[in-house]
Amino acid sequence: MFGYYFDLALRSFRRNRVLTALMVLAIALGIGASMTTLTVFHVLSGDPIPHKSGQLFAVQLDPQSMDGYTPGEEPDDQVTRYDAEQLLREAKGDRQVLMTGGGVAVQPDKQGLAPFALDARYASADFFPMFDMKFLAGNGWSKAQDDAHDRVTVITRKLAEKLFGSVQVVGKTLRMDDNDFRIVGVMEDYRPKPKFYDLNSDRYGEAEQIYLPFTTSRDLKMGRNGSMNCWDDGKDEDDPEGETGVSAPCTWMQYWVQLDTPEKADAYKRYLSNYSDQQRQSGRFQRPTNVRLRSVMEWLDFKRVVPGDVRLQVWLAFGFLAVCLLNTVGLLLAKFLRRSSEIGVRRALGASRRAIFAQCLVEAGTVGLAGGVLGLGLAMLGLWAVRQQPVGYADLAHLDPAMFLMTFALAILASVLAGLVPAWHACQVTPAVQLKSQ
Repeated sequence: MFGYYFDLALRSFRRNRVLTALMVLAIALGIGASMTTLTVFHVLSGDPIPHKSGQLFAVQLDPQSMDGYTPGEEPDDQVTRYDAEQLLREAKGDRQVLMTGGGVAVQPDKQGLAPFALDARYASADFFPMFDMKFLAGNGWSKAQDDAHDRVTVITRKLAEKLFGSVQVVGKTLRMDDNDFRIVGVMEDYRPKPKFYDLNSDRYGEAEQIYLPFTTSRDLKMGRNGSMNCWDDGKDEDDPEGETGVSAPCTWMQYWVQLDTPEKADAYKRYLSNYSDQQRQSGRFQRPTNVRLRSVMEWLDFKRVVPGDVRLQVWLAFGFLAVCLLNTVGLLLAKFLRRSSEIGVRRALGASRRAIFAQCLVEAGTVGLAGGVLGLGLAMLGLWAVRQQPVGYADLAHLDPAMFLMTFALAILASVLAGLVPAWHACQVTPAVQLKSQ
């Protein structure tokens, strides 16, 4: 029967082309607007490392002075170098990593390639296995190399091909900031969406192409970037490295820990509380114990990674879709009631109200299918417009297979919902009244 109703729907479209075109356009406009904004929201709010996001945790401590203290406020997003290195030494997690952003000047040997600057990441050895980096050649450095302050580096495929024309470059030398580093690994280009492990820079932009041991970066006093929060003015001057020194009262490093079970996560949070208590007893911490341990998705929610204007646009787009559906309801109602005589004849010939209701819903769904096709084109046009905007996530605005299917599902569902009331009115037509009026 579905095929028969579908054929009737197509015949009805040909008889009422203008009315059908208005309904299809109304559905298409609503679908195009809503799928454009929903796709952007889907890209920005996704899980950047879904297979283990529940096992990776951002660590927060509260080492600041009592100046400006408000009970119950959140601790700083980052940790001091002293705390990061101490937690790393104690190694209470399954894996743990300290890190910060940096910038280096690459001095290539390749003929005709001038020196250029790149963002880098200074990290400890567990960075690569914790975040599941995929290596094309070699591997990351080891903890022993961390401890030995070795001058080693890991680079991405993109940089390896730019500098050497190949990814088989393990063992070769790369010169940066007038120092030679031995390449120990080449990894696949890495771009989590967002860059959850460090949200201080462009959250949806390209990830770093160069990775160095943190210990080595400090030995060579390499440039760093990212936010820094200092207190107790003047105390950092006591450290020979200034505000990046071990004893400086400044938070500027990210610290992540991998905990493979909920029980380990609970135990680690207790460990952080005990650590905070010990630091307060020693005089380093002044504020009451205030620690946080957030998983990846909890961290992204806490940091409000999805821009507020994107959330607002989603609500506005679905509001617009609702308006379009109300218009479609009115148009379908007008169309079905104009066919009251036809429906009356079908009822007189034995068609049940259920059959009339089903026929009308199939016709409404067919309108939605046509609206979905046109709406898909409008959504693609809308996403193209998003990609022209000067925002970090612009180039990520593409329709993936899931959102492609959702476009048609939403269009058909919306049109069927819009057709419920008109279909109900249509199936209430009384055959005798309609036949008497002919």
